[in-house]
Amino acid sequence: MIRDLRSLDEVRAACGDDDLVVWAAQGLSGGSRAWALGGAVVAASPAVSRHDRLAVWGEASDAVGLVRHALGELGPTYRPLGEVELVRRVAAKVDGVREAAEFSWMSLSGQVPAPGGGVGWLDGGAGVEVAELLAADAPHSYAVPGAAGVSRWAGVRVDGVLAAVAAEAWSAPTVGLVAGVATRASLRGRGLAGLVCRWVSRELVAARGRAALMVDDGNAAAIRVYEGIGYRRRRVLAAYVA
Repeated sequence: MIRDLRSLDEVRAACGDDDLVVWAAQGLSGGSRAWALGGAVVAASPAVSRHDRLAVWGEASDAVGLVRHALGELGPTYRPLGEVELVRRVAAKVDGVREAAEFSWMSLSGQVPAPGGGVGWLDGGAGVEVAELLAADAPHSYAVPGAAGVSRWAGVRVDGVLAAVAAEAWSAPTVGLVAGVATRASLRGRGLAGLVCRWVSRELVAARGRAALMVDDGNAAAIRVYEGIGYRRRRVLAAYVA
């Protein structure tokens, strides 16, 4: 029997406090929903990290029924997301669900050593600078100044020039999300993105208990930086309804 999970504590208990599911649940606020069936859980939130997301966790046989139920309740704009083999099996069984892209979900808990100085949260007047840096050197960033769910930006300057940035965006109550990590092209190779990402990660772990981020599997340099900070990597697959 499908259970409607009505609190964050119920979600955490049902999925073993899985950070991807707990993040996708977004505290069950703002239209977010979650359900459990047997050994599976799904959590859905609208417009989180630029898409309507449906995180999938647990036993594939139960997850298939949950995804069908969730899509019937919420509509076809929601995109299943979870560990590669699980989502692949769901896509094979649920009509209309197609595989989209693989990438990595990385999460971090525990103390993060303090990075070097010079990094801090930027004031609201820095939005134009951040937008210009992203447009020139990270044009595919999901997080941009002013976008819904993008809370705040941190950065470091070199000779007065904004050199590297990272955002807190689409955070959940117990999982802070790092996004929009970027370095000015002319200043790459100095470890600045890692410096800012470490600082933001430390802030989010202190505030929320855990931090997480998403990264393309082909971005080996970024993955090495994140693993050096202490992030654990997990391969995931996103799908969509055709």
